[in-house]
Amino acid sequence: MSHAQRREEPDVAVVGGGVVGASIAWGLARKGTRVAVLDEGDTAFRASRGNFALVWVQSKGLGMAEYAAWTKRSAEAWPRLAAELKQETGIDVAHQQPGGFMLCLSDAEMQARIDATKRLHNQPDMVKYPYEILDHAETKRRLPAIGKDVVGSIYCPLDGHVNSLRLFRALHVAMSQGGVDYRPNHPVEAIAAEQGGFNVRGPWGELRSGKIVLAAGLGNARLAPMLGLKAPVKPSKGQIIVTEKVAHFLHNPVVTVRQTDEGGVMVGDSQEDLGFDTAVRNPVVSVMAERAIRMFPLLAGLNVVRTWSALRVMSPDGFPIYDQSQSFPGAFVATCHSGVTLAANHVLALAPLIREGALPPEFQPFSARRLHVPSAA
Repeated sequence: MSHAQRREEPDVAVVGGGVVGASIAWGLARKGTRVAVLDEGDTAFRASRGNFALVWVQSKGLGMAEYAAWTKRSAEAWPRLAAELKQETGIDVAHQQPGGFMLCLSDAEMQARIDATKRLHNQPDMVKYPYEILDHAETKRRLPAIGKDVVGSIYCPLDGHVNSLRLFRALHVAMSQGGVDYRPNHPVEAIAAEQGGFNVRGPWGELRSGKIVLAAGLGNARLAPMLGLKAPVKPSKGQIIVTEKVAHFLHNPVVTVRQTDEGGVMVGDSQEDLGFDTAVRNPVVSVMAERAIRMFPLLAGLNVVRTWSALRVMSPDGFPIYDQSQSFPGAFVATCHSGVTLAANHVLALAPLIREGALPPEFQPFSARRLHVPSAA
């Protein structure tokens, strides 16, 4: 290998150029790391295409208090991320944090939501943050456009949202300006550990890097075992409805309805809420529309301009997987289904740790090893 070729080897290869991979890649590059991103391209099952663009805290972490703390940390760091992206790229990702609502359409739904919220906050070592349980009248005072079927809500001041398309573009512009070697149409077929690094191969050829980060979404399930890692993720289909633009009436995001900065209304369902939503049945889009109209009757008069679906990246327990290989030091995996919410953490916290070469003990709960604990005899 020539000296020129050796110089072009990246310090870190990131497999995957979606929101998660781009966040980690930019986070590494801004610390002076030489990074190459190997992105499958537009044929990939991109979860980034279908995200609802919430920066959401409430409801996250039932069953893993550490995830609640990780989520809260990222939401608190998001204003810094948005400001640094704007400074770096000139792109305003329209981050807003006015607080978010979960609306309930029956007394039973409301009670289930209250019970789940209390269980969440009563967990040992649960991070503390405020929330309010509101009846119909108080919800109506804060969200005047709600319909009569809304019996109440839960409000959390930490919740917010962004413009997801601008975020994706800003991350890629920031990567480019930060010197990241972005390689689209570079699917990865095989990864092998070599002395002092890794060899990554695909139909395009091969690349050698000092460290490697698997941020390939659903592709991580196939790639992780090559590096002594596990990422048993499976697809979970999500669908989104987008309406025509309308005068702003909804200044706070609701977990399944949000009005974008440009005026269109997005209707979708968040995975962690399916368990509480007894109304979910086929066809899904019709049910989503029906519930949204009951929440905000004025939506009935709006034209739908597009609908789409995408595949979420879900671990067996729904929580992120952040892991480092014990067999092959320098190999990492990062998988989650809340890439927008956690983007600030991935840029500002996770990437510097990968650059240093190790995840600290507080990341232990996020290891995939949690999913393979033998049952007690």
